[in-house]
Amino acid sequence: MRAKMEEAGITNMSKYMRKMLLDGYCVRVDTKDLREMVYLIRMCSNNLNQYAKKANGLGVICVPDIKDLQRRFEDIWKGMRAILKKFASIK
Repeated sequence: MRAKMEEAGITNMSKYMRKMLLDGYCVRVDTKDLREMVYLIRMCSNNLNQYAKKANGLGVICVPDIKDLQRRFEDIWKGMRAILKKFASIK
């Protein structure tokens, strides 16, 4: 049982037992891809905020910059959809 507990990444026996009693299984999920996607979304959000400040301050909108940001967001969402499909397939 301890080997299964360690495999699931749980260090507390009581916590492991409660999880198994309630759900019947433990799943260890690698969230590295998800964390990377969140980082990319934060970076694009920061860029969007900078564009908004520039537009409000100068009254000028750089269309190529906005188009570039839109393309980046589209790429990020494609990756996010792929990750979410992987999570949805976990049974």
